[in-house]
Amino acid sequence: MPTSSYSSSFGRLQALSSNIFLSKEFVLNLLKSDDVAAMIKMLEPTWYGPEIQRAASMYSSPELLEVALNRHLVDVNKIALEAAPFSGKAALRAYLLKWDIHNIELILSSKIIGHTITETEPFLVSSRNFPAGISAGNISHDEMKIILSQSNVEGVINQLLKYRYGNILMQHQDSIQKTGDLSPMIADLWEFYYTNLMESLKFFQGDEGTIRDLFRTQIDNKNIMSLLKGKDSNFDKEIVSKHLVNGGNIPIEKLLDIFSSKNTDEVVTRLEEHLKLGEMLESYSKTKNLIDFEVALDRFIIGTYLKKLKNSALSLGSIFHFIITSEYEWDNIKRIAYGKRYAIPSERINSMLVFE
Repeated sequence: MPTSSYSSSFGRLQALSSNIFLSKEFVLNLLKSDDVAAMIKMLEPTWYGPEIQRAASMYSSPELLEVALNRHLVDVNKIALEAAPFSGKAALRAYLLKWDIHNIELILSSKIIGHTITETEPFLVSSRNFPAGISAGNISHDEMKIILSQSNVEGVINQLLKYRYGNILMQHQDSIQKTGDLSPMIADLWEFYYTNLMESLKFFQGDEGTIRDLFRTQIDNKNIMSLLKGKDSNFDKEIVSKHLVNGGNIPIEKLLDIFSSKNTDEVVTRLEEHLKLGEMLESYSKTKNLIDFEVALDRFIIGTYLKKLKNSALSLGSIFHFIITSEYEWDNIKRIAYGKRYAIPSERINSMLVFE
């Protein structure tokens, strides 16, 4: 029987996963820390330690933790990309383009609201350790700083014309100048991202179906949150439609029909036809806070897809499991840190954490 090209990557990432991901117990112990500075002390002996030490020369708490987490995530992505066989690298690069769009959205928003470079840079998911980017398709840290240094939205768009995102952004430049509304531009960026990602996941081995289903559900999640935020803010259907992205399991026409419901509760009830969230909506049913609905969606993805990816030992699925697990760990730590900064009770922070 021939050896799979994924055997090496599976073994390497399995060994790393068992030794370096934080345990649920450790993450919950972070909740007991007094503040973000105490969290940093707890994280120094872990795999976050090197980035904490490197960032400490330029940043202090709480920005220090933000920078270290973001740069560490880049390092994790690089590990996964290097572990992947040649046949899987294109799909991983396509997936990792999400951080370009995250950074572009952050920079454009900062220009609209007038944030300075120093206020924005700590939130970029990039790292000086990889000056050429973590893959050929990603914008490097140094280039992101140049883009961030532009004085306005027009300058940012012009700087991005050398990348594939530039033409998408240029189409919306006039409307942004008139309205200041970034949402149609950002929705187009995400639609490009998911179209490119799905195209990269051709069935070259035949077991990528779970991955494709996962990303379609991620599109649904993004659209559902846009729907709920729009309903909660009393936006009209035309505005909400500009935030929606094609490619999910739920057609946009159906989502807009659901949006016509009389209130947010009715929207949620009708969404149950498509996503069986069940008990995962318990917190939302009590608080009516959209954060709890978002957490329920995250838990749905973990419960539905992450275990399947983990069990896809000799395929691209195991590599995506490694990357996505690191993202949920990153997100949990950030939620705890924000909770500490804004004095949110530990019990409430705990309700927003997501574990496999």
